[in-house]
Amino acid sequence: MFMKKLFGTDGVRGVANSELTPELALKIAKAGGYFLGKDVDKPKFVVGRDTRCSGDMLEGAVIAGLCSIGADVIDIGILPTPGIAYLTRRLKASGGVVISASHNPVVDNGIKFFDNNGFKLSDDVEEAIEKLILEEFEFPKPIGKEIGKVKILENACDIYAKYLISQIGIKLDGLKVVLDCAYGASYRLAPYVYRALGADVICINDEPDGERINVDCGSTHPEVIREKAKEYPTSIGISFDGDSDRVILVDEEGSILDGDNILAILGIELFKKGLLQNNIVVGTILSNIGLEEALSQYGISLIRANVGDRYVLEEMFKNNAVLGGEPSGHIIYLPGVTTGDGIFTSLMVAKILKETGKPLSSFKNLMKRYPQISENIVVKDKYGIMQNKHMQLLMDELSKDMSGKGRYVIRPSGTEDYLRITLEGEDESFLRTLIKEIKERVKEIDNAYF
Repeated sequence: MFMKKLFGTDGVRGVANSELTPELALKIAKAGGYFLGKDVDKPKFVVGRDTRCSGDMLEGAVIAGLCSIGADVIDIGILPTPGIAYLTRRLKASGGVVISASHNPVVDNGIKFFDNNGFKLSDDVEEAIEKLILEEFEFPKPIGKEIGKVKILENACDIYAKYLISQIGIKLDGLKVVLDCAYGASYRLAPYVYRALGADVICINDEPDGERINVDCGSTHPEVIREKAKEYPTSIGISFDGDSDRVILVDEEGSILDGDNILAILGIELFKKGLLQNNIVVGTILSNIGLEEALSQYGISLIRANVGDRYVLEEMFKNNAVLGGEPSGHIIYLPGVTTGDGIFTSLMVAKILKETGKPLSSFKNLMKRYPQISENIVVKDKYGIMQNKHMQLLMDELSKDMSGKGRYVIRPSGTEDYLRITLEGEDESFLRTLIKEIKERVKEIDNAYF
């Protein structure tokens, strides 16, 4: 069986210029461009990025790789990941390439592809692309006029802004929002859209500063937007990550609403309007039990996918569902977007507030949140340890220990070198004691066998 070595749950990621080098970026672009464009006489690709420092370097390598195999490039510069997906579809490109590490630290960067419909690639397609790289496939080397050319699309942000505004179809006058743009890709787009819809907008971290992207701000630090929103009574906080495919909300009372809360709000409101196809919402193995219970009161089923918004999307296709997402704030609503979209999701919630005339705080109790605690454990081989017989025995014991008390998830991180352990149940003290024991056992297994 072919084992993936480069692609994780969200493309290829690593420390830029160390793990993810320009040389590797060139190879990835050549392989991805060749595979996705092989059935087209003159393929073209949309290329965009977030604000991080290494973006220019890797973008240059990606564009060079695509042009070297004869593909034309539409360079759209800095734009949220979902905007790049949208423009890939709208411009009828063979694919899209995003240079971003999403919520990861400044030193990291990543490369991910969209297909011609603006959807992330399946495991099978990524494996085929990776195989071309690892087997040193001989790519075509066109010369003269057959070499790819680059066109810069200056108004990419305006095009996507108009699309978002058209999809909401309601004015947001009277709504006061505080936006945390995480010094990332939403820095210009999010404030523009909200102001165009009539909202009263206050912004923080809204400069395109690649040295500070995600640093103590954005959706991974919702406490920042909570404190800022307190300065503006009746406002709601909206916090994006570096590439704006995630969003976390804060209501006017200071409560933080994560992706599970947002799925509860959207799922139930769409159900009331008869717009929740098949009465299904797709979450993940990390979705809180409380979300499942909240949806079930309306006859809505929660289906759990593996972690990663493309796995959520696969389950949505499989079950003919229109709404899915993750606790981290990746939310997909298929009639509007093809991937997680923080701005679009926040606008959907804002529209509900306007239509119902209710404050955001009135929705926070839709679901009861069960205690959920997580630990990240650095290990030598995150995939190998999961196959170890002693690890299997540990998980068998956990299944017995958690029976009737909650549930557990142990999985390799898709983007970093550690195991993620999550416990959930009603008794938090029991969970905290248990997770310490698990951590010790995992370290023992890691030290003894790896």
